[in-house]
Amino acid sequence: MSLEIRPVGETEVPDWVRAMRTGFLVPPVAPKDEVEIRRAGMDLARTQGAFDDGRCVGTFRSFTQRLTVPGGTAVTANAVTNVTVTPTHRRRGLLGRMMGNALRAARERGDAAATLLSAEYPIYGRFGFGPASRVTRWEVQVTRAGLDPHYAGPADGGRVDFADGDTVRQLAPALHERLRARQHGAVDRTERWWRMATGDMPQLGPQAWTEPFYALYRSPAGSVDGLLTYTADAVWEAKLPMNTATVRDLIAVSPEAERALWHFLFSIDWITRVDTGLRAPDDVLPLLLPDPRAARVTTDADYMWLRPLDVPALLEARTYACPGSLVLDVTDPDGLSGGRFALEAGPDGASCVPTSRPAELSLGVGELGALCLGDESAVRLAALGRVREDRPGAAARAELMLRTARRPWCPDMF
Repeated sequence: MSLEIRPVGETEVPDWVRAMRTGFLVPPVAPKDEVEIRRAGMDLARTQGAFDDGRCVGTFRSFTQRLTVPGGTAVTANAVTNVTVTPTHRRRGLLGRMMGNALRAARERGDAAATLLSAEYPIYGRFGFGPASRVTRWEVQVTRAGLDPHYAGPADGGRVDFADGDTVRQLAPALHERLRARQHGAVDRTERWWRMATGDMPQLGPQAWTEPFYALYRSPAGSVDGLLTYTADAVWEAKLPMNTATVRDLIAVSPEAERALWHFLFSIDWITRVDTGLRAPDDVLPLLLPDPRAARVTTDADYMWLRPLDVPALLEARTYACPGSLVLDVTDPDGLSGGRFALEAGPDGASCVPTSRPAELSLGVGELGALCLGDESAVRLAALGRVREDRPGAAARAELMLRTARRPWCPDMF
C-alpha cells in the first residue's frame, strides 16, 4: 500500500469529508450541502489528508485562533480539529505525521501555542499537549433549588428581554469580545460561528436545527451585558409539566448579568429541570441557589488541551498572581519549544528569556501546557513525578505564581 500525507486538493474535499465522517462514526457519505458548508470554512493549505492509493483514510485541519491567557492578553494559537484516522489504517503513524506537519508550520508562523479538544484522553500527550482547562455540567432540579417563585426581574434596575437571531448577530459579538478580554481560556468567535449559532447558516452534524430562545440582559445604563441561549422540550406527565431547559450559551460580563440570566431561566413556568451546558468548574451557579444540592454534576472533564510552541511568548503574554522568579527546564522531544528559561514575573507582566542558569523546575512541554492557563497544580504534578524540583520549594513557588483566582474556561467547541 502507498500511504501519502499531503494537503487536500479542491476536488478531494468530498472524499475528505467522507473519511472524517467515517472516523467519527457518522454514516460514510459526503452530502453535497455538508461539503459546501465545510469547504467554506476550510483553509486547504492547512487541511491535510492521509491517502491510500488515492482514497482518503485520515483527516486533519487547523485554523488560526485567538486564545486569552491570564491577564486578558490574547495570543495566536493553531487550533487543531477534524482529526480522524480510518479504523482500517490505525497504528501506522498517520496522525503523528499530520500533527508533526501542522506543529512545525505553526511554529514557523510564530504561533505561541496549539490547542485542541481531545475526544480521547490518551492520544495527545505524546505530541506535547497538556489538559489546560476543564468543564463541568450540572442538572438542576428547579423545584428543589429554593429560588423565589415570585421572581419578576432583576432587582438592580436592569432588564431581560427576548431577542431574535438577527439581533443576536448584531449585538452579541461585541459582548463576547468583552468577555474574551477578561476570561482566560476563552477563544474568539468568527462571523461564521455566530451565523451557525443563530441558524443563519445551515448546521453541521446529524441533528436538525432547532430554533432556540435568546434572552439579552441590559444593564440599568442600557448596555448589553449578557446573553442566554436555550432550548426547551415539552414533556407532560399526568397533566404535570416535566420540561427541561438546555442551555446552549450563557455569557455575561458582569455578576449582575450572570445572576439575572440564571434567575430568569429558573423562573420560567413549566421548566422543572435545567441542563446548564458546559460551564467553568468554578461557575457561580450552584452557590447561586438557596439549595446548591439541587444541582447535580453530570459531567466533569478535561476540555481544552494546550501545546506550547513559543515558551517565552506564551509566558510573557500572561500576568501572574504574585511577583517571583523561576528557572524552567522544558523538555520537548519534538524539538519545537524546549530549552531552559528564566521567568521573572508578577501582576504587571513578565520577562521570559533563555538562560544557562541552573534549573529550578524541570518539566515536559505537555506539563507546561497544563500549567500555563493557571488551572493545574505544579505541586500536584511534582507529587506525581511529572515535574521535578531541582531546587526545593520551586513547585510551591510555581504554584503561587501560575495559579489564578478563577479557573480558565473555554465556552466553545471547535
